[in-house]
Amino acid sequence: MLNPVHLKTLLEVIRVGSFAGAAARLGYTPSAVSQQMSALERETGTRLFVRTARTAVATEAAEVIARHAAKVLTDMDALMAAAARADAAEAHELRLGIFPSLATFALPRLLGTPEWKGLGIDLRTFVAEPAQTIHGLRGGGELDVALIYQVGQSGLAWPATINRQWVGDDDFRVVLPASWGIRSGAEVSPEQLSGMPWIMHHPGTPDAVVIERLLAGCSLHPRISAYCDDFNASLAMVRAGVGAALVPELAMLAEPEGAAADGGPAAGGRAEAGARDGVVVIEVPEIRLARNIFALVPTDRENARVRVFLDLLSRVLKSASITRRSA
Repeated sequence: MLNPVHLKTLLEVIRVGSFAGAAARLGYTPSAVSQQMSALERETGTRLFVRTARTAVATEAAEVIARHAAKVLTDMDALMAAAARADAAEAHELRLGIFPSLATFALPRLLGTPEWKGLGIDLRTFVAEPAQTIHGLRGGGELDVALIYQVGQSGLAWPATINRQWVGDDDFRVVLPASWGIRSGAEVSPEQLSGMPWIMHHPGTPDAVVIERLLAGCSLHPRISAYCDDFNASLAMVRAGVGAALVPELAMLAEPEGAAADGGPAAGGRAEAGARDGVVVIEVPEIRLARNIFALVPTDRENARVRVFLDLLSRVLKSASITRRSA
């Protein structure tokens, strides 16, 4: 019998085109992904990928298996949801740790879905930064699930008894004051931005280290006008003309009512270039960075209800195009 975990990994490798990319999204090592695909090749008796140093090109057999795998996994999700509903006569408490921008944007949408109403979960929510919610998962902690983000591989650690599941990606966007006169959606080179004032993370924080390395790698040496780790405050300062900034799209979508122009993300739309009053979103091809969103679940607290909840959350994020960059 084919392993559903291997089938999910197969779909992700085909989607991103490499073992390393799939590993980053799923929370595995590239070696683990390679081992899973080798096992699947043995189980199916066919070659699934043409491997190179950087890519994994799917064979025709892999594409055929993937089409059937997608249906099988969908049916399994439906089965888990049915099992969760059958056990929903009595509401079960789920203690959820979640970071602020995800709570502001995703929870209201998730709680409004038809699937949520039949899930039988009594949700208790703890809104805090990842380091705090991870602490709540440790032995005797008050949490069942923690939703966290990572920028690169820095800054966070958790016990081996906790499983990590990729939920989605939150792309950083380069935002400028509209008063600078640069067109929304314009493609700008790093050199054009180098002499401009920037709002940056405080030095030494995990995010700051990754961002500084990224900017230095494309020869962008910002003139720093402010240090700020709060993205709402950064957006307000961008709007006021203080400087440019890198801001996650999720934080833009989660801004309070009134912060966006008509039709902007505060009204439920997407953080498209030009959608915000006073802020311009531009394209810098050399600057590609995302916060990877993961669910952390202790092994003894995994069940069908938790898996369905996380699937619903992933769908909410995808429907809002958080995981897709604008063209």
